[in-house]
Amino acid sequence: MPSRIADIAPHSTGAAVDLTLADADGRELDLGTPMNADPEESAGACYTDAPGISEEARAHRKLLGSVLTAAGLVNYPTEWWHWSFGDRYWALSGGHATALYGPKEITPRP
Repeated sequence: MPSRIADIAPHSTGAAVDLTLADADGRELDLGTPMNADPEESAGACYTDAPGISEEARAHRKLLGSVLTAAGLVNYPTEWWHWSFGDRYWALSGGHATALYGPKEITPRP
């Protein structure tokens, strides 16, 4: 049975990435929570516009967001680290008619 577009995970297509910021020595900067923190363990601080995070974390999120938004990516607002380009969320939030990826039928060669 062929896959439906909704069954294709954005990360596995290359249409979504999880990103953070690090200093020149590779140490992660403070963005308020670890990547992949869920709302329960982070008390909601995983949301991109969460109140109650430090000013430093907010500045880092703003920097990450401004650079990636300028490059055409969109943020999934429940995860500050999740950015998309070409997936269905990108299409919906950017007013695009379709996502840039989707299932492809491959016809076997005889």
